[in-house]
Amino acid sequence: MKLKKQVTVCGAAIFCVAVFSLYLMLDRVQHDPTRHQSGGNFPRSQISVLQNRIEQLEQLLEENHEIISHIKDSVLELTAHAEGQPALPQHPLNGSWVLPPENRPSFLSVSPQDCQFALGGKGQSPDLQMLAVYSLLPFDNQDGGVWKQGFDITYEPNEWDTEPLQVFVVPHSHNDPGWIKTFDKYYYDQTQHILNSMVLKMQEDPRRRFIWSEISFFSKWWDNISAQKRAAVRRLVGNGQLEMVTGGWVMADEANSHYFAMIDQLIEGHQWLEKNIGVTPRSGWAVDPFGYSSTMPYLLKRSNLTAMLIQRVHYAIKKHFAATQNLEFMWRQTWDPDTSTDILCHMMPFYSYDVPHTCGPDPKICCQFDFKRLPGGRINCPWKVPPRAITDANVAERAQLLLDQYRKKSKLYRSKVLLVPLGDDFRYDKPQEWDAQFLNYQRIFDFLNSRPDLHVQAQFGTLSDYFDALYKKVGIVPGMRPPGFPVLTGDFFSYADREDHYWTGYFTSRPFYKSLDRVLEAHLRGAEILYSLALAHSRRAGADGRYPLSDYALLTNARRNLGLFQHHDAIAGTAKEAVAVDYGVRLLQSLTNLKRVIINAAHYLVLGDKDTYRHDPAAPFLGMDETRSSQDSLPERTVVKLGTSPRFLVVFNPLEQERLSVVPVLVDSPHVRVLSEEGQPLPSQLSAVWSSATDAVPNVYQVSVLARLPALGLRVLQLHKALDGHATPRSSTRLYLHGRDVPVRKPEALPLHVFPAAADDFCLENQHLQACFLGRTGLLQSLRPAGEEQAHRVSSEFLVYGTRTSKDKSGAYLFLPDGEAKPYAPKDPPVVRVMEGPLYSEVASYYQHVQTVVRLYNVPGVEGLSLDVSCLVDIRDHINKELALRFSTDIESDDTFFTDLNGFQIQPRRYQRKLPLQANFYPMPAMAYIQDMQSRLTLLTAQALGVSSLHSGQLEVILDRRLMQDDNRGLGQGLKDNKRTCNRFRLLLERRAVGSSSGFFSKLVSMFKALSFPGTRTGSPEVQDERPISFPSLLSHITSVHQNAEALVMPVALEKPALPALRSFVPLATTLPCDFHILNLRTLQAEDDSLPSAEAALILHRKGFDCSLEAKNLGFNCTTSQGKLALGGLFQGLELGSLQPTSLTLMYPLGTASNSTNIHLDPMEIATFRIRLG
Repeated sequence: MKLKKQVTVCGAAIFCVAVFSLYLMLDRVQHDPTRHQSGGNFPRSQISVLQNRIEQLEQLLEENHEIISHIKDSVLELTAHAEGQPALPQHPLNGSWVLPPENRPSFLSVSPQDCQFALGGKGQSPDLQMLAVYSLLPFDNQDGGVWKQGFDITYEPNEWDTEPLQVFVVPHSHNDPGWIKTFDKYYYDQTQHILNSMVLKMQEDPRRRFIWSEISFFSKWWDNISAQKRAAVRRLVGNGQLEMVTGGWVMADEANSHYFAMIDQLIEGHQWLEKNIGVTPRSGWAVDPFGYSSTMPYLLKRSNLTAMLIQRVHYAIKKHFAATQNLEFMWRQTWDPDTSTDILCHMMPFYSYDVPHTCGPDPKICCQFDFKRLPGGRINCPWKVPPRAITDANVAERAQLLLDQYRKKSKLYRSKVLLVPLGDDFRYDKPQEWDAQFLNYQRIFDFLNSRPDLHVQAQFGTLSDYFDALYKKVGIVPGMRPPGFPVLTGDFFSYADREDHYWTGYFTSRPFYKSLDRVLEAHLRGAEILYSLALAHSRRAGADGRYPLSDYALLTNARRNLGLFQHHDAIAGTAKEAVAVDYGVRLLQSLTNLKRVIINAAHYLVLGDKDTYRHDPAAPFLGMDETRSSQDSLPERTVVKLGTSPRFLVVFNPLEQERLSVVPVLVDSPHVRVLSEEGQPLPSQLSAVWSSATDAVPNVYQVSVLARLPALGLRVLQLHKALDGHATPRSSTRLYLHGRDVPVRKPEALPLHVFPAAADDFCLENQHLQACFLGRTGLLQSLRPAGEEQAHRVSSEFLVYGTRTSKDKSGAYLFLPDGEAKPYAPKDPPVVRVMEGPLYSEVASYYQHVQTVVRLYNVPGVEGLSLDVSCLVDIRDHINKELALRFSTDIESDDTFFTDLNGFQIQPRRYQRKLPLQANFYPMPAMAYIQDMQSRLTLLTAQALGVSSLHSGQLEVILDRRLMQDDNRGLGQGLKDNKRTCNRFRLLLERRAVGSSSGFFSKLVSMFKALSFPGTRTGSPEVQDERPISFPSLLSHITSVHQNAEALVMPVALEKPALPALRSFVPLATTLPCDFHILNLRTLQAEDDSLPSAEAALILHRKGFDCSLEAKNLGFNCTTSQGKLALGGLFQGLELGSLQPTSLTLMYPLGTASNSTNIHLDPMEIATFRIRLG
């Protein structure tokens, strides 16, 4: 009791000091006679005075923040000795479950400087902002003549007299790691022959050049060639004939991929190149992804690449940029206050990356210079004019014809240096094609270069040869901004290649595998971190001889399989059915292997006596939490069998923050108690497990435990068979049959009430939130946050899109709906099941094609602040239909909504009425939201899907699509291999702090805005500022990582009492600032690449966040530190032997390794450190 009083006193002290300090601060600033209220038009003499005032204010805020930190640390020390278990639930007479308030206080202490970032205001405006470009363009698709989607290009013959045209023809072969054939079949049929011929043919003439992108293929080939051939490859790379471009494991999809996986496949490729060839990529090459995210230029820039190329951009944007000579630009991040994220980007101007669409505007002419299509070959020119071999007799005429195309193409760019790609899918697979292309082009080049009157210099080149020549021509260092080149911000979604054919279907295609991708990603991150920690601890204890180092090969294999799946025909869902199965088999194999890696690491780390550690692959110490019987089946959770002896569980929290989570475990008896490692009872709930709407699974029960899990740590729990009187609190269930005559199999030992009719409307609530549902459908109707009198309309409904009756129909790539969605109308009304319990309550609605469960956690902290929504979808009997879930609200969002890019950043969107419905869908890998002045509704997702807001106050997501035909983009199949797929979401409603009752703090925010943007509207939503930038709240970020990194439950396999002593593993000695995310702790390979080295890559991301949304009751201590972090004492029981900042993919050291272990990160930045733990 005495301790609680101390805690209360200290808490009150914090509040008083904070309020008093801020009051004094405001008083000093606002009563300053030198500060005029003149809307920001200050005389010059007073600007310096204002700057001094701002600096004083910042200093006061800093001092205030430090005072709070000191008091908070004292309170934490006091509470650290208090009982750390959450309190047990109580069940009062009125029937609602109540959790007593937490006996550990939680803090939200955000430095005001950290709020400044989201307000922005620094830096220059870009020349090209993609949201503004979309608003500007008419999208009228006028016929441009020979360049159908462009315009007629003219030039004066003497334009190059003073500065000759410099042409670089870049031979390339685009190799898809799986599409029509599997990765292995492509390799054996084509890729190995391309690379074998390359080594041979490139050595015949030193003027020849070639570029290669996909390291997944290259590494497989490397493993199968002789030392002599490897030496030849190194020579070709060394002398500049062969360039490795981008250097990722694959050419990644940029719509559906998550930034963890994008970075991981880039590291895997770059590490392979450095180790085997000793080369670091300089330029990015992405000719085939179906639209481009602004995340990729950031990742390439931080990997030290200086330039990049893109191709699949909406034809109207290409035309506009060509007409204004903006096809080359510096691509900058929207949130970048200076130029540190700028990277030069070259956009190809025409329809495709094949030869007919790369030499110039007229494909009929360009096709005549694709010498693989010479008469007698297997492919020809659709324009009916074949190529002709170049001879002395025709070289003058042929060279002039080609030069005309080169000149016309060069008119679309600002410099007199021209890039002309020469290649296509799986080109150069036969020696004859190498001869046909290289010999004929060399004859043309020799002729052009021998004629000074033509003012042209033409040659083969690599991508970097082109960029180097461009930089040399303008006289600046590679990586800098060429004079006059525009700065662009934004992204290039959504893509259309012709007419109204928008590639927005692939944002959802094959959602089963999009979901499996994220499950594997979460396991890979967890396995990497736990393996690195276990290895470091075992080395420190001298036990690494007994630790299974062979697990490193399993990690490498999983990195490569996850990397392979980031390919733009894999995660996109646009490969043949057999290829999708091949990817699935690889993903599942790696998932199983990673569970093994996690189990082995957890086994070592929880042992009280490490000397008792024995690795036995045949009899693992821990069991798996779930298994999957095949690559296309949903997981089946492990049932723990209870006996006379206690069963132990080890729970892994992959988050870098402590979390208070409801941990579900399946058991074979309703008589169960859950205790902490010390034997204290934990809050828990017993529920039935259902195999269908009305069938409870016999002899299986779910016990859900509320447990506090250490950051990145392992918590030991005990399951005991309970005696009467000590059993776990039980949930009760109401089943509404809606007039349907269906048999009911009741759960044993749990109360179930069956109602033949439909329910009346009803609500569920916890201490944060009330959610109300429509009785006859079981679907959400409204949300009311605690403390608000009025509920917000948040209603959900299912809808169905059809496809067109015309020739062009929806397929794996394209979304071509037959109009607006129609309401989903199943033949039977739903069975609705309502379950209420102490830790969570849920509503399950069973429809014919979708089963939806909305769960409300009755727990303090993050999990209780949002709704958990899952949809189990099965549309295998649909024909040409797409199922959508729409939320309709009273939020006045107008035409604006926000979607994330790769889980890394937020991109504002605008519903464009001038474009067709399908053009307004965007990728949603992690979240989307709508907002107005009062509130924000965020839909957070555990898998990538397509999303839009078609009307004010709406958000809708496409759950699955079943399409019976090909959409004429080369696949040759529809989408008919649908699976039962579980889509998981969180729905978060947040209030804006500005304008709410917290007037004091809103006064502070308003004052900051007045100082930052004199003369702007305060409190206006971001998109109404002319700054196209927005950020999630801290709560939204944390909810997202909770959803994507679930706690893993591993039962100790031994059921005997003779267990070694187990103790929880707490790896972090201090709490990480809650805007920091440990993206990875990746053990690096040794010389033998199947074994680990003593070094690891620590990759950190500091998140940008919006402070204007209220953040209360987070349930853990959330502080920010202005980007400062002391890594030296972060890992408990381990020393940081060395710390070297590097480029993102570890190719370049940044600065010298210093003795200091204190680091600083700016908001949004990702930084990699090469560290040695031991």
